[in-house]
Amino acid sequence: MIKVALPNKGQLFEPTMDILSACGYRVSKSLRSLSTLDTENGVEFYFLRPGDIPMYVAEGILDAGITGMDFVAEKGVNPAKLLDLKFGASKLRAAVPAGSPMRSMKDLDANKARIATSFTNIVRRSGYKGPLVELEGAVEISIKLGISDAIVDIVETGTTLKQAGLEIIDEALFESQAALYAHPGRENLDEVLVLKSRIEGKLIAMEYMMVEYDVPGHAREKACAITPGIESPTVIKLEKGDWFAVKAMLKRQGSQKIMDELSKLGCKGILLTSIDSARI
Repeated sequence: MIKVALPNKGQLFEPTMDILSACGYRVSKSLRSLSTLDTENGVEFYFLRPGDIPMYVAEGILDAGITGMDFVAEKGVNPAKLLDLKFGASKLRAAVPAGSPMRSMKDLDANKARIATSFTNIVRRSGYKGPLVELEGAVEISIKLGISDAIVDIVETGTTLKQAGLEIIDEALFESQAALYAHPGRENLDEVLVLKSRIEGKLIAMEYMMVEYDVPGHAREKACAITPGIESPTVIKLEKGDWFAVKAMLKRQGSQKIMDELSKLGCKGILLTSIDSARI
């Protein structure tokens, strides 16, 4: 049985729970529970602060975990990244009061501006040499309270910063998303491989769809060219006339346009269905 860390709150919590449930894992969190046992799949899940997960996994206290790339970078540890999860996308950006003459990290550095942030290590690695105010959260209020001149924080939409009277400056210091990590050396444990494979299969299913249609013989070659599938489409001769049944996977993005093209070729019974999971 493996031990796997999951974020206990924040923007990563619900997507993590959703994808694991979709992958067949029995995982739920009660108000007082810090762990849950899935005996059927041989996994014990631990709910931890996202910023602590990199340490637990890197040190081998836990076998694997899901957290943000930003938290791993901030801790400065090196768990083995197994899979990008394509959710929880965010950027670490600097922000100043609206109308401030400081428009870049270089300006902040030159003015020895006090930066409030939860990501002091990332900010230092960016080359910033000025004073830092380390805070655990709600850094946007620090300027109003007079303890900082600027902030560096994770930004999704920027709405919270605007509401606080702040504006984003300069390029992103770091771009992040959720990822699956394992303790180095435990990547090939059977349960870890299964976890990775199931999540990977779900991510593929979210990206692809299945198309099925009947195509007249004269249009078969053109139809198969626009629905090539992964290796090749499945083509079956129909009993009646010069018609063929075709089945293939295709990218979700642009799938409606492909249906339009198939219809123009004279295809009939065109069906587009979602995929629950996949292995490619």
